[in-house]
Amino acid sequence: MSEKSEISVEAYRQRSRRSLLTGGAAALAGLFGWRWVQTQPETNNIPGVLRSGHEFNESVWSKLFREDHQARTFDRDAASILRLNGRLGLRSEIDLDNWQLTVKGPDGAELGRHVLDDIKRLPYHEMTIEHKCIEGWAQITNWGGARFSDFMALYENQLPDNISDVYLETPDGRYYVSVDIQTMRHKQTLLAYDNLGEPIDELHGAPLRLATPLKYGIKQLKRIGEIQFLTEPGGDYWGERGYDWYAGL
Repeated sequence: MSEKSEISVEAYRQRSRRSLLTGGAAALAGLFGWRWVQTQPETNNIPGVLRSGHEFNESVWSKLFREDHQARTFDRDAASILRLNGRLGLRSEIDLDNWQLTVKGPDGAELGRHVLDDIKRLPYHEMTIEHKCIEGWAQITNWGGARFSDFMALYENQLPDNISDVYLETPDGRYYVSVDIQTMRHKQTLLAYDNLGEPIDELHGAPLRLATPLKYGIKQLKRIGEIQFLTEPGGDYWGERGYDWYAGL
């Protein structure tokens, strides 16, 4: 039987001092590094070096994007009504019977207006997917509605070839997002008006919301009041407050 290795008290103390010094140096380096980051010029409410990190992630994920790749789907039995999280753009009163969706081109000119029945005339699609929140939670839910690509086809003849983004805004203008055209054209991106086979309620975005498993929930605008086709990125509520513009999954 081999003898157990032993360490002297002095050697133990040396190791303890070494570990303490190493840990302390690492903590100081982290502290000074974070303070350095905080002194850098800001871009959209966060230090530029962090915004550059967001942009690097965007360049990677956008290059990996494939039109024919679909996010995982689930059996409808696994779905439940999505938990409520955030009421930006939903606090004002809305008359659902008189709701209209305004569509604009890149120059801001109005191209058309729609009521919900116009959207319902487009082919109906249903999907049971995992909704993911930027806060770290996820939930399987079910959406039904029209593919955005079918809606966009209504305006193909009025739009330039270089559309790159789509801007969506609530009727009160208090919440807005800008989403890349590749995501918007994807077959799993819906203008949704049903949740688990029933009309979406007001707190979940009635009468019409964006639903896609390709973006975090911060991009899935509820209660759409305006859609604008753009040739460059548009305004984005959380992107302007330090979050990732791309917010891709």
